[in-house]
Amino acid sequence: MSSLDQSRRAADRAARESYGRLVALLSSITRDVASAEDALAEAFAAALRQWSAQGVPRNPEGWLLAVARRRLIDSSRRRGTNERFQEHLKLISEELDAERQTSREIPDRRVALMFACAHPDIESAIRTPLILQVILGFTAEAIAAAFLVPPATMGQRLVRAKARIKQSGIPFAIPERADLPDRLDAVLQAVYAAYSRDWAEAGEGSAGRLSEEAIWLGQVMAELIPDEPEVKGLLALMLFLDARRNARSAPDGSYVPLDDQDTALWNLSQIRQAEALMKDANRMEGSGRFQIEAAIQSAHVARRLHRLDNWSDIVALYDVLFALAPTPVVALNRLVARARIYGAKAVLDEIQEIGADPRLVDYQPYWAARGTLLAEAGRNLEAREALTAALGLATDEAARAFLQRRIARLPGTPEST
Repeated sequence: MSSLDQSRRAADRAARESYGRLVALLSSITRDVASAEDALAEAFAAALRQWSAQGVPRNPEGWLLAVARRRLIDSSRRRGTNERFQEHLKLISEELDAERQTSREIPDRRVALMFACAHPDIESAIRTPLILQVILGFTAEAIAAAFLVPPATMGQRLVRAKARIKQSGIPFAIPERADLPDRLDAVLQAVYAAYSRDWAEAGEGSAGRLSEEAIWLGQVMAELIPDEPEVKGLLALMLFLDARRNARSAPDGSYVPLDDQDTALWNLSQIRQAEALMKDANRMEGSGRFQIEAAIQSAHVARRLHRLDNWSDIVALYDVLFALAPTPVVALNRLVARARIYGAKAVLDEIQEIGADPRLVDYQPYWAARGTLLAEAGRNLEAREALTAALGLATDEAARAFLQRRIARLPGTPEST
């Protein structure tokens, strides 16, 4: 492997593992998130140049932090105000030790920055997207696609929100208990969106930085805010899902749906942790979306491990969830669960009806579910059309292989005869 390839791999690894932590630490000094991002981008560019010529340093994260701090110092010098002078002194004092600090010694201020991004001075609709970009490294384009907003519009909103943090002097701190409700939801939504981004990749070895970081953030918040049931609910939900990760792909790498998974491959330790978190949450006041979603996953675990016929319980939980979060995705999942009780034919009209929602037009799981239910109802031509649409929207190779196999098995398909 060439020195350039080695430097790129080291920089990529540092970006995956350290981006959010470094942005949070850099911006906590100046409250200037945009400048911190720019300084870190310059540090990564410098890394690609210097590491290929001089070799990868023993402590890449500390090296990046030191270089980014120097960029911020230069910026502070150019602006020259007394406030900037104070920032300058603080940056210099911290920069002197940066390269000597190991990853464990570098302070982690991600959770504090997440709550800064969810401050009441930030427009509520942009809080979750802001966290996704600043802490978790999502691009404006990826966020825009998820929130059904033009990329240029999303980019402008993110720029304004970052400027607002700086102008308002928003503190980087976990809010007091009384202020939590207005800010916690955006933080939890962002953490779950990060986990879901990795979860959507079904193939073998699909566990990535985002899912690991999301679970870590959930664990940190559960320790810092132990009396908030929704934090425990979110962590339980992610652990229930993560416990099934190794069973989601076949030996050939193709996707394996829940009902076909080998439960011997499930991580029972994670399931026990999730169940304990749910019990703790249920002893507290209030019940929110993530607690209900965790309860649904718990019911699925019980259904498979203990061979229970508990679909009526699952549908009842989806009814509660839909009352809390009446989204088209929840409506879709509720209809799929109802089909397990009443049969596919009983829900197809409603499946088609919710498909008119523009948010589901390019939502691959909708077309996969619709195609599966149409096939169960014997409407094979329509099933093929829906599954083909799902295949066209699938980007994960494991999911594509699964859909191709399902299409091939439909009666009337040449491969099935």
